[in-house]
This record gives sequence, structure tokens and C-alpha cells, in this order.
Amino acid sequence: MSVPPSFWTACGHQHLNRNARGWLQPTPDYWRLWLHRPELALVPESCPAEKQLHQSLLNAPDRAVALAELDAIADEDARQNYQLFLRFRDEVESAGSLESAYMAWMHRGRIELPPLFIDLVVQAIACNVLRGVDDAWAWRAAELLFRRQRITVQNGRVLAGDSDTLDALQATGGLGEMGRLLMEAGAPLKAVDVKVLHADNAQHYFAQREGLGRYAFLLDLTHEIQNKLPHGLILNMVNARSGLKALSFVLARWVQHFLGVAVQIEPVQQVDDPAWRWHVGLDATATALLNDLYQGQTLDARRQQQLISLFTLRFADPQAMRTDVRGKPVYLGLAMDAQGLLKLKPQNLLINLPLAKAV
Repeated sequence: MSVPPSFWTACGHQHLNRNARGWLQPTPDYWRLWLHRPELALVPESCPAEKQLHQSLLNAPDRAVALAELDAIADEDARQNYQLFLRFRDEVESAGSLESAYMAWMHRGRIELPPLFIDLVVQAIACNVLRGVDDAWAWRAAELLFRRQRITVQNGRVLAGDSDTLDALQATGGLGEMGRLLMEAGAPLKAVDVKVLHADNAQHYFAQREGLGRYAFLLDLTHEIQNKLPHGLILNMVNARSGLKALSFVLARWVQHFLGVAVQIEPVQQVDDPAWRWHVGLDATATALLNDLYQGQTLDARRQQQLISLFTLRFADPQAMRTDVRGKPVYLGLAMDAQGLLKLKPQNLLINLPLAKAV
């Protein structure tokens, strides 16, 4: 099994070069791809000023654009879209790579670009992080870094499905495996045609082209949860090919790629650590849950059920850690919100780990 060149091309990874550090640098064709996106592509109603600007940017994607050229665009939405694109382009070019720009945005705290921009950047970086990896579970797990997931728990199975894809397929024909499970769980879906990723269909995962079929595979995150609070939570893995293991692999490579430190991440069967020193939530819900557990608070049944998994992260070289937590495990958490949605924040692993020195 191998990853075809046509895989995930909508993010533009095929138009990016790798610098000496292995980080991604844009080419003119990368910016041209953005100009062909629906947000910037010309429409019959485009005014002459917009057509002129669009063509000039296709000819020279890195050219400076005067304020007067933007002001001349008649449609306000189109004008704002160009302003956002040019800000995005200039910040990436100034940073020198997608990774450098991404780190700058995350450290800034307040992100002034649309989520779509950030998600497409993360997707391209994920392609770089998984360069040379041909495991379908790893690539499917990497989707969690840039696409919101809908979590369904039914008959002991925990399934992650792409939220936008499930919503788009909500009223279409073809009731597949996930559709049946979701409907049995009471989810408001009329019919869906999606598949749980497993050995029998893994080769088809890479064959899917852009469109709804691209994100129609589901990741099995199954485990059983037994409560053992305040710092105890037993997670008995029951799936031999767990998506949690694949996600752990992706996150470890993500940290290595950005921070240059080797870590090992594993889903844990039990956390019962009276010397719990550091934790990182991989999403907003998990952050709140881990904070409460760390402070010894009791979680009610509803909040306990939101927790999808815990992980331990260990540094290969303890000297890379802050002295006050050196050698201690870092606990990670993954959780869905009250609506059953998961939006993983991969930046949390880059800005919240206890590093000996800032990166």
C-alpha cells in the first residue's frame, strides 16, 4: 500500500518545497491554487477591478497589491476575501515556511485568519509529518488535526466520523455501517454511506478523491471506561487495531517535526498517579476535564462519558524537559463536547509541553 500523489491535493502540499529543516515553503503555484478556491475564484458577477486583480495575481502570485486595487472591487465580500488572502500570503512569506507561520499564529494567541486557512495549513503540514508513511490508520487519524469529528458511542464502540461529511450526507441515500449505528444511537441522520476503516477496505482509503468520499471513512477509537477517580481512570483497549494508537503515532511525529524532541505517546489503561505534575488537553473539553481531575474534583457521569481517551507522553531525553518535572510523564486527554463533537487542537502540544527551553 502506498500514498498516491493525488491524495489530499486540495491543501496544496504538491506545490510546496521542503527547506533544509524539512519545513514547507510555498511556490507560486501554491498561491495560484488558493486563487482558484471558491472564496477567490471569479464568478460571472465579478467586476472588472476584481478580474484585473485576479489575473495579475495569477501572473505574479507574490506581487504587492495596492490598497486602491482592493478598494476598487465592488463586492464587499470579495474585497474582504482578497484582504484575508493577502494577509495570509504575506505572513507565510515573511515567516519563511508554513510551520514557522503556524507557530507564530499559535503563539500570538489571537488568530485573525479564518479557520479554513489554518485547517488547510495544518493539513499540508500533516502531509509533511507523515511523509514516507503508508499506513491508512495514521492518515485517517491525522484528519483529527484539521477536521472536526462527530463521536458516536454505540454498543461499546467509539467511532469518529467527519462532522462535515456526515452532515452533508444526512439526507442522501445509501445507508452504510456508520449510518446504521448512528441511527440506532438516535442521531438525526436519514441515511449515510460511510465505512469504518479496517483491513478489508484500507487500500480503498487512499483511492478516494476530493469530495464527500474523501472523508467518509470512520476511525474506531473503541475502549471501555471504568471510573477510578480522582486520578484514576481505567481504559481497557478492546480493539486490536485502535485508532488511538494511530493518533498517538501522529501526535508524536507532530511534536518531533515542530519541536525537534522525540517523545513516545501511548493510550493508557490506567492513570493513578499521586505525583501527577503536568497535563495537556488536546481540545477545549479535555483541558477542562483534566484541570478538574488534577484539582481532585469529582466528575459527574455525563462529563466522564465525554472523555474519549487519556494518553501518557514521555520524552526520550528527560534533559529536554523543565527541571521541576524532569522524568515525569505528561498526561494528555481527548474529549468530545456536550454535542458529541471533537475539535482537536494540535497546537496545544506545541505551546504547552514542559520544555527545558522555548522553541
